[in-house]
Amino acid sequence: VQLQASGGGLVQTGGSLRLSCAASGGTFSSYRVGWFRQAPGKEREFVAGIKWSGHTSMADSVKGRFTISRDSAKRTVFLQMNDLKPEDTAVYYCATSQVVDSGRTNANNYANWGQGTEVTVSS
Repeated sequence: VQLQASGGGLVQTGGSLRLSCAASGGTFSSYRVGWFRQAPGKEREFVAGIKWSGHTSMADSVKGRFTISRDSAKRTVFLQMNDLKPEDTAVYYCATSQVVDSGRTNANNYANWGQGTEVTVSS
């Protein structure tokens, strides 16, 4: 499966964006999908994930502000980002994994990385 991330842009503090991660050549039916982000000079970090079962997990830094979901056809995963802050500025990537829950936040356990979509939050 190949992934395409989209939906990034420039937004003011407190604004919202909705990122999409679209799959081609397959579906997400047997995978977990993770959203990661990487800011300049920083390591790639876990943001949110959704299992094939529909169970979701969020990084503490985005809980209450971001929501991850998927469409019923399991071809697109969304990251709804509300109340954005300047520290959310990064390139956001989606990827797939079949890792168990304990490894869900480790980027090394993911593959099929999309090209990334840039999010800039101005203060």
